[in-house]
Amino acid sequence: MRLIRLGAEPSAIGADVRAALTACGAGTEVLGGVALTGVHPPDCPMPLDAIVVLPKGVLVIVGVDLPDPAVKLEAPLGGQWKIDGWPLVSQDGAPNPATEAVAAATAVAQRIQAMRAEPLPVSTVVAVGPFVSQVVQPTVDLNRGVRVLHPKPSTLLTAARELATSSVPCTAEHAVKLLAILQNTGTPPTAATLLAEGFKDAAADLASASTMLIPKINAKPLIPRKRLPWPYLAIAGLVSLILVVWLTVALSGDDKPADATPVPSTTLPTTVVVDGTTFVPKDTRKDKDCSAQAFGDVKAWLIANECKEILRATYETTVNGKQATVLVADLDVLDSPSAAAFHKVVAAPGSGGVHGLDGKPLENAAFASGVKGNHGQLAFVVWSGGAGDQSLEPIAKQALRLPATR
Repeated sequence: MRLIRLGAEPSAIGADVRAALTACGAGTEVLGGVALTGVHPPDCPMPLDAIVVLPKGVLVIVGVDLPDPAVKLEAPLGGQWKIDGWPLVSQDGAPNPATEAVAAATAVAQRIQAMRAEPLPVSTVVAVGPFVSQVVQPTVDLNRGVRVLHPKPSTLLTAARELATSSVPCTAEHAVKLLAILQNTGTPPTAATLLAEGFKDAAADLASASTMLIPKINAKPLIPRKRLPWPYLAIAGLVSLILVVWLTVALSGDDKPADATPVPSTTLPTTVVVDGTTFVPKDTRKDKDCSAQAFGDVKAWLIANECKEILRATYETTVNGKQATVLVADLDVLDSPSAAAFHKVVAAPGSGGVHGLDGKPLENAAFASGVKGNHGQLAFVVWSGGAGDQSLEPIAKQALRLPATR
């Protein structure tokens, strides 16, 4: 399992959760998947100690700090919790702390569904401590996919195997999208990295599925048949020729039935979160003629120098309650020195830039630029329907970390 620490755990027992997940180690030898610790997903009512994304399910782990260690904890979801026979009374008067945990897991499941990410079962794990020897739960709560446990490698491993049971494992490509909509900062691992954590390879799975579609044919002995006399064969050939001519004439027209128009299918975009800012991808474009997509001194430099390809993508985001449009561009130039020279030109005030996907520049946009290897990277941000201003400059710097292609 790969561990990604995004922030501090909100509970004291969260440190034990992180230690137990760390003990699994990277790879699939023990469990696999990716664990986000100290995460506060968008739309979630509270920060979480961890979200574990497994190839066959998602675990939302919420830590609950008990006042004292316990030998036996009775933990019904809808009733009073008891520690060694004594009622557990919370500061807010709630009969048990599982209500908030279930609400957080529900919020995570709703976000995954709203963003059209890979459909995986989302289960709740309530991690209790500082120490509990035995936890008693009603069977109905266990069937709901909720586990109350003291976090150790063995107990978390058992919970993962019992709860992550999807019949359709998540692919590495979908896992990237799933992690992107759950993280509140940073960039999710690549699909290649997630293959090493047990997520499926979509291409390999497709090849396997195609092979399975080939029907098995049972061989049967051929029975010789009596050959027809040649006059019958001649008549049959003539009838076939007449049928072919008739079909050619009948189908030569270009008319199509009115209801044959294909219905375009649309896929709702997921989101990419960079340092707490949510970006919604809208459109992408790839062009080989870099200079045709640029203006000003940038265009002149691209005409005089080699550029293999330009990738552009548009996003939308919300800043202080207002919607903004983001354009990112990635230019693949000759080599690293060329990328540095290009960056020197594009970073100069008034040197121009690249057009949006509509062929027009974003007027007075907040701007940021960077270099990565032999690639020059640009980001432009404007208020939707208007120009940009200095308040959007931090957004432009964040946008440099957005992908220019999907």
